[in-house]
Amino acid sequence: MSAPRTASTVVLGLGNVIHSDDGAGVHAVQRLKEAPDIPEDVALIEGGTLGLALLPYLWDAVRILVLDAVDVGQPAGTVVCLSWDEIRRLRGSGSVHLVGLADLLGALQLVANPPQEIILLGVQPASTDWGTELSQEVQVAIPQLVTTALELLCRWSQPLEQAAS
Repeated sequence: MSAPRTASTVVLGLGNVIHSDDGAGVHAVQRLKEAPDIPEDVALIEGGTLGLALLPYLWDAVRILVLDAVDVGQPAGTVVCLSWDEIRRLRGSGSVHLVGLADLLGALQLVANPPQEIILLGVQPASTDWGTELSQEVQVAIPQLVTTALELLCRWSQPLEQAAS
């Protein structure tokens, strides 16, 4: 991971790539790094399972987009979009990173200006067992996750008056 840089929007890919579908967020960020149409003021961070160590990467972020595997009880490979309020209301564990993500964002609010917007784009995992390969369902969902992330990033990069229309 390279040194933090200031960006108004941070895309944070979370997950453990040696636990199969749990690594979906990291795989999605790797795909986004290949996309030619990423808006200029976006930092793409493969956060893995670093937890609070990611704080410097989010310090000045106006918007944070988290990509992760999230268990919302849907069929494997289902892509979901959740606001931070919706994430906090999830019953059960959801993502194994939600506790770490909540700690990270809580710490960010204590020591820096909180971001204006936090969105989680997640994919329902089929398996989080040991393994470095994504399940077939999640492999098929990754392009949709990336496309949805790109659409959101492009919408966020527009001036407010254009984004509202």
